[in-house]
Amino acid sequence: MNVLAPPKARLSIEVVHDLICPWCYLGLRRLLRTLRRRPDIVFELVWRPFLLNPDMPRGGMSRTDYVVRKFGGEARARRLYASITEIGRAEGVLFRFDRIRHTPSSVDAHRLVRWATGHGRGAEVVEALFAAHFADGRDIGDPDILADIAAAAGLDRNAARAWVDEDTDTDAVHAENLRAHRLGINGVPCFVVGGRHAIAGAQEAEVIERLLDVAVVEAAEA
Repeated sequence: MNVLAPPKARLSIEVVHDLICPWCYLGLRRLLRTLRRRPDIVFELVWRPFLLNPDMPRGGMSRTDYVVRKFGGEARARRLYASITEIGRAEGVLFRFDRIRHTPSSVDAHRLVRWATGHGRGAEVVEALFAAHFADGRDIGDPDILADIAAAAGLDRNAARAWVDEDTDTDAVHAENLRAHRLGINGVPCFVVGGRHAIAGAQEAEVIERLLDVAVVEAAEA
């Protein structure tokens, strides 16, 4: 061990996200890619739920109805999705919007992330939920699909299904969403580093890295 090596900075990074937000998927990939280039940082990701559609029925709605409500029609949605798909390709993120037939409420998916985090598999479940929705077109509001995703991430399927069925932490998800709005977060993704510095949007890696640099300096001074 090199006793002269500087200590690593320890940073908490809050990831404010919604699991049906394509920009959150892109933003998370860019954040993780940036962190992999920073061996000087020991980081902890804290998953903070945000509800882009807080009034979404718990059973979700058809994709057609959602697109009309959200974008005013298929034409505008197709243009937006084509742009996101191209950006995703450059980041190694597969978007298959054509496979999505149902837009879910994301409340239960966020609840599953909270449960998985308590079992040390939060990051794996977040990644799997994004991929299930955007690459495979699976309904991540369906309890059976959520249980399957948990099992694929190495967790107990029956325990995950029981958690979803119990409705535990629903109020906590809504409270976190309100907390984000009270903090002035009105769009996602948003990354809060060290409890002090926030960056909104799926920013390029260079922008994220500059924020990390500031946080590392402050951590060293502290």
